[in-house]
Amino acid sequence: MLSEEITRLIGKSGEPMILEVERGAIRKFADAVGDRNPLIWDDEYARNSRYGSVVAPPGFFGWPVKWDSPMPFFSPIREELITASIKAGFSRIVDGGIEYEFFHPVRVGDTLVAVAKIADIYARETKGGTLVFSVTETSYTNQHGVLVAVASQTLINR
Repeated sequence: MLSEEITRLIGKSGEPMILEVERGAIRKFADAVGDRNPLIWDDEYARNSRYGSVVAPPGFFGWPVKWDSPMPFFSPIREELITASIKAGFSRIVDGGIEYEFFHPVRVGDTLVAVAKIADIYARETKGGTLVFSVTETSYTNQHGVLVAVASQTLINR
C-alpha cells in the first residue's frame, strides 16, 4: 500500500519550462546519437522537403531558456516525487524507460513549452519486495500552440 504522501501527487503538474530549439544544439544532439539524417544536416535538402526546414531528431526538444538547478531537466515536480518516494522508504531508483508519441515536427527556431504531470503511481509486489512505479508525462507545445510530442517516463523505486 502506498502512502498518501506519494499518491496525492497523481495528477499534479509542474511549472512550464520554456525550451529554445537552435540549429547548433540540434546538430550536437544528432552527432551524439549518430543521426546522419539529411533533414538535420543538409539545409537545402531540408528546405525542399515536406517539412520546409531543418527538423530536430526524435527526442530532442531544445534547451531550457533558464533553470535553477545544476540539472536543467530535473524539474521540481520530479524532485518532489523522488523525495516523497524516499520518505516512504523507496530510496533505490532506476530509470524504467521513456516512450514518445510524436504529433508534429520540431523545427529550428521553435520555442516549446514543456509541462510535466505525474500521470500515475502504482505498486507491484515481487519476490524481492515492493516496487513503486511512477509515470511522468511531459507535453511539448510549440509557439503556435500545437502539441508536438508527449513523453511518458517511468521511474522504478524499491
